Amino acid sequence: MKYLIISIAFLLVTTTLSAQEIKWMSMNDALAAQEKAPKKIVMDAYTKWCGPCKMMDRNTFTNKDVIDYVNKHFYAVKFDAEGTEEIMYKDFNYTNPNFDPSRNGRNSQHFFADALKVTGYPSLIFFDEESEIIAPIAGYKTPQQLEIFLKMIANNDYKELTSAEAWQKYEANFKGTFKN
Repeated sequence: MKYLIISIAFLLVTTTLSAQEIKWMSMNDALAAQEKAPKKIVMDAYTKWCGPCKMMDRNTFTNKDVIDYVNKHFYAVKFDAEGTEEIMYKDFNYTNPNFDPSRNGRNSQHFFADALKVTGYPSLIFFDEESEIIAPIAGYKTPQQLEIFLKMIANNDYKELTSAEAWQKYEANFKGTFKN
């Protein structure tokens, strides 16, 4: 019995210590990191009241395949699109001067979210190694739905997809490997 208890305790500690997660950072930190080691950025633009945003945190961003792929190929940014973070991007300081701290639920949209043309939550915005916007992807995505976008951006395949027909062919030929 003592051996069983020790084994279970060891297993729990090992599992907890080895638990992986996406290495989220602020946009300012990601931009600074790009200057030292160029890498694409994937930004999760979310709000605190957004149900699908919470589902992506719980169901998608905890998937081992997503975690491994994002951490390897991207700087991952968590951005509260109704928050108060100051972001210096392309020589402009983006803020949210209309933020009302006394409000529960929806608040004013951050000027950076406006600049990125975020119209729904969650939205993933991809940036290239020079911080230029590649594409926004709106809406909740499962790990398997997100995989095609992560790989298309990381592998620069998006540069060849210049028509709806090219995207349809790419999508039809894509073989995903992410597990549940």
